[in-house]
Amino acid sequence: MFDLTDKVAIVTGGSRGIGRSVCVALAQAGAYVVVNFRSGEAAAQETLALVTAAGGQGEVLGFDVADPDATEAAVKDVAARKGRLDILVNNAGVAIDQLLARVKPEDLHATWAINLNGTLFCSKAAIRPMMKAKTGRIINLSSVVAESGNPGQAVYSASKAGIIGMTKTLAREYAKRGITVNVVSPGFIETDMTSSLPDAAREGILTQTPVGRIGRPEEVAAAVLFLASDEAGYITVDEGDYGALPAHLMDRVIDSVPGHLSDEF
Repeated sequence: MFDLTDKVAIVTGGSRGIGRSVCVALAQAGAYVVVNFRSGEAAAQETLALVTAAGGQGEVLGFDVADPDATEAAVKDVAARKGRLDILVNNAGVAIDQLLARVKPEDLHATWAINLNGTLFCSKAAIRPMMKAKTGRIINLSSVVAESGNPGQAVYSASKAGIIGMTKTLAREYAKRGITVNVVSPGFIETDMTSSLPDAAREGILTQTPVGRIGRPEEVAAAVLFLASDEAGYITVDEGDYGALPAHLMDRVIDSVPGHLSDEF
């Protein structure tokens, strides 16, 4: 069992589905869990009740991850009140499935605003207190369709692929600051978001799933819990070889980036 005693975690989109299971798993391991919601406060309170029932502590906190100012203020408030921020789980996401020729501009913007921009805004806000503490865990939720693709999900899969690219970059930027950044890309998981899928589509997915069944939110939460733990301190996403660029040269490249963030706040 992983021990997250005294650690503070923010889980975006924690009111249902995978986010709810992640909140409970972190709480069971001892973390203080901040359950984020955008509009479903009642559902977020239900998650908090499950956190409490699991022997944990936490709170609900409403803010829109697509709003950079609101996100910055909320994360800063949590870090100030609790004196730390150890774990950020970027789980908030939406899926507006439609063939690309029929996608409305507002649907595209809404998907990217939450899935990709929201992940960026939350990570940017969390990195500051984590850098000050010289430790932290950021776990992003992507999707298997980010790499495999799926008809009707061009916008969704693109937003999730962006999360993978962002994760790889942040992992390299902040590893030496004690911050690990990882991504979990679930397959088909039984949640509210996937419950309305037609039976034919569901059967088609099952035929391509090696274990022959739909995944459970708790199984995804278990992976997130591990990545949030001290036992995963050596793991941070990095799959690129960058032309075998030597480490000391990579450091010089990062240090030369305009607006380089120092440890002083």
